[in-house]
Amino acid sequence: MATSTIVERPALVRQKRFSETYIGQWLTTTDHKKIGIMYMVTAFFFFVVGGLEALLIRTQLALPDGKVLDPQTYNEIFTMHGTTMIFLFVMPMFTGLGNYVVPLMIGARDMAFPRLNAFGYWIVLFGGLFLQSSFVFHAAPDSGWFAYAPLTECGVQGVNCIPATPSINMDFWALGVLLLGISSIAGALNFVVTIFKLRAPGMTINRMPLFVWMTLVTSFLLLFALPSLTAASGLLLLDRHLGTHFYQAAFNGDPLLWQHLFWSFGHPEVYILILPAFGIVSEVLPVFSRKPIFGYTFVAWSGVAIGFLSFTVWAHHMFAVGLPVVAQAFFATSTTLIAIPTAVKIFNWLATIYGGKLSFKTPMLFALGFVAMFLIGGLNGVALAIVPFDYQVTDSYFVIAHLHYVLFGGAVFAIFAAIFYWFPKMTGKLLNERLGQIQFWLMLIGVNVTFFPMHILGLLGMPRRIYTYAPDLGWNELNLLETVGAFIIAAAILVFLFNFVTSLRQGQPAGSDPWDAFTLEWDTASPPEPYNFKTIPVVRSRRPFYDKKNPETADWKVAVH
Repeated sequence: MATSTIVERPALVRQKRFSETYIGQWLTTTDHKKIGIMYMVTAFFFFVVGGLEALLIRTQLALPDGKVLDPQTYNEIFTMHGTTMIFLFVMPMFTGLGNYVVPLMIGARDMAFPRLNAFGYWIVLFGGLFLQSSFVFHAAPDSGWFAYAPLTECGVQGVNCIPATPSINMDFWALGVLLLGISSIAGALNFVVTIFKLRAPGMTINRMPLFVWMTLVTSFLLLFALPSLTAASGLLLLDRHLGTHFYQAAFNGDPLLWQHLFWSFGHPEVYILILPAFGIVSEVLPVFSRKPIFGYTFVAWSGVAIGFLSFTVWAHHMFAVGLPVVAQAFFATSTTLIAIPTAVKIFNWLATIYGGKLSFKTPMLFALGFVAMFLIGGLNGVALAIVPFDYQVTDSYFVIAHLHYVLFGGAVFAIFAAIFYWFPKMTGKLLNERLGQIQFWLMLIGVNVTFFPMHILGLLGMPRRIYTYAPDLGWNELNLLETVGAFIIAAAILVFLFNFVTSLRQGQPAGSDPWDAFTLEWDTASPPEPYNFKTIPVVRSRRPFYDKKNPETADWKVAVH
């Protein structure tokens, strides 16, 4: 009798799609948290690149008659240093922080346009790599991050063309900036719609966290300021390649047109770089002072005032070009006026600290360092608003000191305050407190040793963008001191990198609320689930998470009674 055999077929195993693999999840994600992390990691990579460029600059200038870099390479390095730090570090870093934190702060599940959000990140990455690839082709931008036309004109000899830089160096800059501008516009639109349309029930405009306020104002600044830079860059490319002459006086163009177009973007850009920092400090100081922010309404609306006034001050960069006296008076006045809403913020921060139960954790130290360093940068900025004084120090190292106190002493200190503050939320682990404090003091010392002597060098006549200098000008010791300070800052960054890597691998568990914080992002797991909130929270005050933890003293109950 025949026997039948049963053949077992192997179970079908479904192959993972690429988007389901670990790498694929990151490369194809539309989750605002992952996109925010990718923005921040990319921005920090470019921060290291820009920092290495700064060390090369300072090494070249450490001693008179320096020979570390040849003149062409030096021009390329200082141009790319400024471009990298502004367009590839500070702007993407704040975009990344906003991407991660803003939806959580307003009780939303994601950004309004997740795919547009991902598109913005990939444009930043490829735009940054495109700009940096110019070094591979020995054609890095070499005319300063201002890219002043007509000095940057005419990459190709042609009819009626005045050759100035017959190379593709500045084409990399103009095209790279146009790419990065697309990303910034996409991100700004996304933030505006997200903040206006996706806030949790009860979160009115006057209950939004101050970081959300400043992100909103910054987004509007980007939407209205970037078209000016886009137009300027487009006209530059037309001049260089199609023989138009928008910036050349010999052909009835206007050599000052570039400066007006660039700085009508460039000065709102300063506040694009610093308003998110104001928001970060306005979140950190109350938590570590155990008090609500003093004068919430004034802090919020002073940011709006700064946004409006920032469009009225651009020509203070042009006092030396021969503007009419009426124009000089107007821009000097508006530049002085913009200090008022900025001072309002500083006084409100100090009032928040006053009488509080202060906890000097690393985020608090960096926030306080921001206030001190930005105050120095703001005061010497007011000095530059005085036209006769500006005549004396324009294009000198005094201006470099002002710029770096505002942007490094300001924006970078705030960025590290944010990293130490929100790192537990993003990873579930705490950064090492002792290493964080070592980093802070190294940075504070390094910043002042590097940038304060620049005031003196500027008053002694040292021009910016100088390649080398003679040994008998009285600049030797201060330049050497600045170089020492730059390497102290580099040591601080190395401490942070070590802290970051070790804490990520074996850091102390943070829990969901290590700081006993006030805002909604801490009312989630650390790191949060993909959907952020199991149920959308209902907001009744400006400190919704604090009220949830302390219902007997909730702000909204106090207000009712």
